[in-house]
Amino acid sequence: MSIILFASIVLRIAGTAFSILLLYQIGDRRFAFLTVTLALMTSRQIWTLQTTGSAGLSELPGLIVSVFAVATVYYLSQYVKEEERIKSELAATNEQLRSFKEAVEQAGHAILLTDPDGTIEYANPATEGVTGYTPSEVVGKTPALWSSETHDEALYEDLWKTITAGDIWDGEIVNRRRDGELCWTDVTIAPVTDADDDIERFVAVEADVTDRKEREMRIKDQNARLAVLNTTNEVIRDVNRELLKTSSKSEVEQVACEQFANAEPYDSAWFATRNVATDTFRAGSAIGIEEDRLNGVVDSINEADHATIVAQALETDETHVARADTVASEDDPCPCHGRIDADATFAVPLCYRDAQYGVLVIHANNDDTMEAIDVSVLDELGETIAYAMTAIESQRSLLADRVTMLEFDLAADDPLVALAADLNCEVELERVSATTVEEDLTMYVTVRETTVDNIGPAIERIPELDSFQSLRDGTESLIRLSVTGPSIVRTLATYGSSVRSFVVDNNGGVIQATLAESADVRTVVEAVTGRHPGTELVSRQECDRTPETRGQFRATVEERTTDRQFEALQLAHFGGYFEWPRRLSGTELAENMDVSQSTYLQHLRAGQRKLFETFFDERDGIEFAPSG
Repeated sequence: MSIILFASIVLRIAGTAFSILLLYQIGDRRFAFLTVTLALMTSRQIWTLQTTGSAGLSELPGLIVSVFAVATVYYLSQYVKEEERIKSELAATNEQLRSFKEAVEQAGHAILLTDPDGTIEYANPATEGVTGYTPSEVVGKTPALWSSETHDEALYEDLWKTITAGDIWDGEIVNRRRDGELCWTDVTIAPVTDADDDIERFVAVEADVTDRKEREMRIKDQNARLAVLNTTNEVIRDVNRELLKTSSKSEVEQVACEQFANAEPYDSAWFATRNVATDTFRAGSAIGIEEDRLNGVVDSINEADHATIVAQALETDETHVARADTVASEDDPCPCHGRIDADATFAVPLCYRDAQYGVLVIHANNDDTMEAIDVSVLDELGETIAYAMTAIESQRSLLADRVTMLEFDLAADDPLVALAADLNCEVELERVSATTVEEDLTMYVTVRETTVDNIGPAIERIPELDSFQSLRDGTESLIRLSVTGPSIVRTLATYGSSVRSFVVDNNGGVIQATLAESADVRTVVEAVTGRHPGTELVSRQECDRTPETRGQFRATVEERTTDRQFEALQLAHFGGYFEWPRRLSGTELAENMDVSQSTYLQHLRAGQRKLFETFFDERDGIEFAPSG
């Protein structure tokens, strides 16, 4: 038997077995084909061996074919294994890609793929939730489709420069959704490069952060407002504290202006005083604004053909505000915005009860100040400032050694003037009492040349007069009546003036009042003539007033009473006769004077009458200036 033929048969049997094994292990049908082929080739050589016995060298090609057949089986096995490995890797990769695609599709953020020019090639479904556009509507477009145009070009230039340089850009952009609504988006854009670092495309991720951004802005705004509010409260506390140190109206104005002008976010402050008769304004104290510019502001307010916030503040006794960027040029509630670089203006009325001292005008450099401040706080501040002015003027008017005497011709609208005209008689004011200017005034009035029977019906015909009582009847009747409406006496008292005399008849009358020499006479005169049309100032003069001391008053009482009357007053006072219960009775006091009880009481009542006459009748003027 030929060794060559035998080796060839062995190789083919081995190849067939190897192919069968691989077919079993791998299950690839190509090994089934090889197995059949090798089996046929092996069968042929076995048949040759049986028929010829020996073929010699003629079977050498068959041996070579057998070698190649076995090699083919081996290399095919390696190829199939590699192929299976690649398939496995492809399957794993495809699974990853499927998971990635599913993640992208299900992502809550908008994910966009663009070409190097920025044209959108892919958009996930979440794009519609962020931009309002469906994926099919944005593919082929650029992100400029939902640009809000609220950012300047510098932002987009920086963005494009960053990503084209191969870097990642991250920031917040305001976009406009399809429905026109603005929204904040957190945007991240990254370049996708190839093996040579050339940019193939860009991937952008956009998240709607409007709610978070609005919360941040609300918190920021609240913090800013809180800072403004705290500053304003500190300024108001400082104003209130400094007001205690002031001694004149001009000092009050200066204190208020300085405190506001020197605190953020306020820029300047000034006082506007109105002339009631001409309905025009003039400037008072000012801080933070030049005089020429302030004069221009006042002129613009006076020339306005509509109600400015300065005028509205006094009309309503409430603080009015105006924002510079919301007023119309033709109907500006605050014409000063055109002359003062201020974002917001506050007009705070200085009103205390019936007294109006003008308006404190405050300019702020931040229009958010309007929302941060409760204007009622400024209303209270204005009332406090006006109260301080009233208190100062009242105190100076009552205590000043040198005063300004004002004399007015009375107008017909005053209730006492109306009473004199109705009765065709002379009426003289003796005294006025009231705890505050807001209360009804109780007046003690002497009415001459008529009777009490005529006075009652006349008072009923005058709406401002009420509840009259007759204290003394005769040709000079003394009555006590209540004044419920406006009167010149109330106006003078409101501005801290003391009424000296008030006499009127059916032909008119005169009222005299005093002010401290340093008082703002013009404000008082304008208030009287403005509130009581027809009233005119006829004279003004400076004079000295010597205040009466307690010793002088005591000396006057001793001079007007007899020794027995003064002794009766002393015994009654020190003996507790006026207390309740009485420590000593009239009988016991009479025994101390060694007189009868009736005689003691006669001395006591005579002394009391002269004491009260000295106090009420001999005083220097009516001096009515109610306390706050």
